[in-house]
Amino acid sequence: MWKVLFLTMLTLALVKSQDTEETITYTQCTDGYEWDPIRQQCKDIDECDIVPDACKGGMKCVNHYGGYLCLPKTAQIIVNNEQPQQETPAAEAASGASTGGVSASSMAASGVVPGGGFVASAAAVVGPEVQTGRNNFVIRRNPADPQRIPSNPSHRIQCPAGYEQSEHNLCQDIDECVTGTHNCRADQVCINLRGSFTCQCLPGYQKRGEQCVDIDECAVPPYCQQRCVNTPGSFYCQCSPGFQLAANNYTCVDINECDASNQCAQQCYNILGSFICQCNQGYELSSDRLNCEDIDECRTSNYLCQYQCVNEPGTFSCMCPQGYQEVNRICQDINECETTNECREDEMCWNYHGGFRCYPRNPCQDPYILTTENRCICPVSNAICRELPYSIAYRYMSIRSDRAVPSDIFQIQATSVFTNTINTFRIKSGNENGEFYLRQTSAVSAMLVLVKPLSGPREYIVDLEMLMVSSIGTFRTSSLLRLTIIVGPFSF
Repeated sequence: MWKVLFLTMLTLALVKSQDTEETITYTQCTDGYEWDPIRQQCKDIDECDIVPDACKGGMKCVNHYGGYLCLPKTAQIIVNNEQPQQETPAAEAASGASTGGVSASSMAASGVVPGGGFVASAAAVVGPEVQTGRNNFVIRRNPADPQRIPSNPSHRIQCPAGYEQSEHNLCQDIDECVTGTHNCRADQVCINLRGSFTCQCLPGYQKRGEQCVDIDECAVPPYCQQRCVNTPGSFYCQCSPGFQLAANNYTCVDINECDASNQCAQQCYNILGSFICQCNQGYELSSDRLNCEDIDECRTSNYLCQYQCVNEPGTFSCMCPQGYQEVNRICQDINECETTNECREDEMCWNYHGGFRCYPRNPCQDPYILTTENRCICPVSNAICRELPYSIAYRYMSIRSDRAVPSDIFQIQATSVFTNTINTFRIKSGNENGEFYLRQTSAVSAMLVLVKPLSGPREYIVDLEMLMVSSIGTFRTSSLLRLTIIVGPFSF
């Protein structure tokens, strides 16, 4: 009896001492408790949830305030605080104190749950299998009937707000998020807590008052390397033209357009973020900067070719007229007399600028006779020759069309010089339009001068006469040079 009285006084002293302690702050929660920032108080830690394999040997884990118990799977827990505590015989009390057990004849215990917990009640437990645990829990083992419930199953225990009585007469948490008893908005997520719940915003949103507003991730760099696009509740990155998102969806890498989708018609050069097209020689970029257009070199200059410029894809070529050949864009005359011609054997081939002509090898006409090549004389013995030039020499020359004037083109000179003679020179025929002028340069020579431009193709036959007169009047004679001038069709 004295032991029971002593234990009762000790329990009251402990409760009184706890009431006089300072208020526990979030930094002063005792072992087995943690600070609840929502309810602003210490809450019990459910070790059965967080401690892996807390109980061994097939025992079940039962959480209670400030700790947990490992009990047989058939054990039942009943909390009783309704009936007043009854005195027990000293022998029974002593036996209970020494063994930790309490007689269950009609005993009821009361307890205070630490940390602001609740006080539950249950009917008196009957049977020899009853023991008291921490915090006045009453534990009854009944291996023969594990499903057996207390003798007063209709009695309900009192649970705090946020909890409800389970089928095993325990207070279990109400999941307001599942039952729909929460008051979270449609744009919020319900998070269940022990004895309560909280409303949180969806990812990408933040609470502003009672509403959830979108978080502009693009306003807090650096989310994206180049461009950030904010969307409701999220964002995504974009790259500038010429770049593409890397595998991390954050950085941008250059696109090699020349390998991926080469749009250039000819040459493609990749640069950072873009590309440029270039054209082969003889082409230029079109207005779209992708295709290449042929450069008409013949239109850019009139001096590329001497005669005719022919544009070709990417280049050009020079053409020359018949009788000429192209050498480095210059037209050079082809000497047909050295290559091939159609002159007969009694004819001689004379090449001129752009062609050739065949002339008789013996140009002499009666009464003249051939003495040397291209020189005919009229014998003195022939009476007819007395009124004719003594000799006729045949010469040939060619000039280009539109030759600059005045221009010296041919020199005539006496082949024989006699003393006491006077030589005079004149154009006897072939100058009806006044294209030529004969200027005497010395006593025995004269120069034929072109004074008007000539256009070909055309042939001029000009007779140049040299008159020789004795200074003492003893004789008079003349010689004729028949000059054939062939004007080419072109100025080259």
